[in-house]
Amino acid sequence: MTTAGFTAEEASALAQVDEAAVVRTLLELIAIPSVTGTAAEAEIQHDLAGRLGRLGLDVDLWSMDLPGLRAHPGFPGAEAPREEAWGLVAATDDGGDGPTVILQGHVDVVPPGDPERWEGDPFVPRVVGDTVYGRGACDMKAGLVAHLAALTAIRASGIRLRGRVGAHFVVGEEDGGLGAFGTLQRGHTADACLITEPTGGTLVTANAGALTFRLAIPGASAHACSRDAGVSAIDAYLPVHRALARLEAERNTYPDPLMAEYRIPYALSVGTLRSGDWVSSVPDLLVAEGRLGVRLDEDPDAARAHLEEQVAKVCASDPWLRDHPVEVTWPGGQFAPGRLPAGHPLRDIVREAFADATGRPGPRERGAPYGSDLRLYTAAGVPTLQFGPGDVRLAHSAEERVRIPDIVDVARTLVLAVLRTAGTR
Repeated sequence: MTTAGFTAEEASALAQVDEAAVVRTLLELIAIPSVTGTAAEAEIQHDLAGRLGRLGLDVDLWSMDLPGLRAHPGFPGAEAPREEAWGLVAATDDGGDGPTVILQGHVDVVPPGDPERWEGDPFVPRVVGDTVYGRGACDMKAGLVAHLAALTAIRASGIRLRGRVGAHFVVGEEDGGLGAFGTLQRGHTADACLITEPTGGTLVTANAGALTFRLAIPGASAHACSRDAGVSAIDAYLPVHRALARLEAERNTYPDPLMAEYRIPYALSVGTLRSGDWVSSVPDLLVAEGRLGVRLDEDPDAARAHLEEQVAKVCASDPWLRDHPVEVTWPGGQFAPGRLPAGHPLRDIVREAFADATGRPGPRERGAPYGSDLRLYTAAGVPTLQFGPGDVRLAHSAEERVRIPDIVDVARTLVLAVLRTAGTR
């Protein structure tokens, strides 16, 4: 060990983490408007493939077989229409036989929403002090940049790894996990995986799941002047909505200790309601779409059954719905829960790497109340956790931003975690 507490290899690689390059790269990536399912999503994959290739990594860039993936029984679902999807994996190969570690991140971002809520163009990043603003700044292009900075530092230091380190940069995370699913189906696996989703300075070792549901509530149409001759689908929906609130309360009674800090660990939320096609008509259909939180370690099929049973119970007790039951379907993204296996060393490796890299206490452990690609990797037998720059509470908002020092801290942590996992020669 050196006097600084690092091995010579670790000290050499840490010295190569370049803050100016971190900022420059983040600005360049935010400027690519890689909204899920758009052509820019493919554009950024090709851009990143070039960057990884220039680092001397072995690059696998491929056009995914969308029909084949959609037909697979394990397909995780999707919401955004798309005509193409590109996979991207790059890896070192120093000829050793040690462990392989994945650095994973998604390249897609959600749409920016109302442009009036932004100060300027959301895809023209702004730097204010030590903070970068823009769509995708923290979710999760800062995480991608941390991966690139760590890989660049390791390569620039000339270190030869006993194992391998690979970058999995994936599309379609925001609407189901198509990219990660396709990457794993192609055979790209490893002994451990680090995902740099924004974790707000904590170590996320478990994710709740999230299932998209659709409820079709029937009514009976009539002229508005004689509305008593019809049945409003809006009125028919109201007891269903109250039942969903009761279901949410029931499902959150005894959360897992990793989720106990959240007021609603497994949220059930109705996001859209559509009903009626003419103001002078009683609406004969209401369609409600929403998101059902899945508890840690819960089978998604059991979660679906729980909601369906609650809806059926409401229908059985309602005079109209008893004979005109609600139709429940499950379109869109289907996120199962997932967690790092108990006692796996990756948790302590990352915690100690952060403490050593920053001189601050190691991050505390918690779960996250949203779905992510973690569950696909853990389901494939790859122990996985999340540790990345930014605060998820700012993701998807018009205030999306990330602090530059946080990206650098994560990049330095990744350098040490990779070297201590893959080993050096």
